[in-house]
Amino acid sequence: MTVEAFEPVHERAHLLLATAQTQLGHLPSGTVQSRWVWQLGVLQDALERLDTLAERWQATRDELPADAHRGTDAYDIALATHHAACRDALHDWATHGHTLTEINTAARRAPSPLALPPTVTAAPTADRTTPAHR
Repeated sequence: MTVEAFEPVHERAHLLLATAQTQLGHLPSGTVQSRWVWQLGVLQDALERLDTLAERWQATRDELPADAHRGTDAYDIALATHHAACRDALHDWATHGHTLTEINTAARRAPSPLALPPTVTAAPTADRTTPAHR
């Protein structure tokens, strides 16, 4: 995964993780995969590293000479260094990101605490006092 490919996810990753944490806390214990908590932790750590690296990249770009832009050695070397620094965290998201959809799927399939429990109603009995029509 590249930094550019992750950008749309990165913008909402904190919300995605918070949502998954909330959903996980409301799932019936029998539906929770034991690895999910660990994987969410890996994703959270990776996101924090990516946030820090994004701030550093912004600072690095601000420090580049005014004529440095994509295609110039100064810019391209700085960008390659940034991408290399992001590689491990991006790998964590590529490896464990599916956990977010697994938790969401489990949450959508779980019974809602707001739903009324099913009730059993007795089948109507035939009134034995009236003759049956044939």
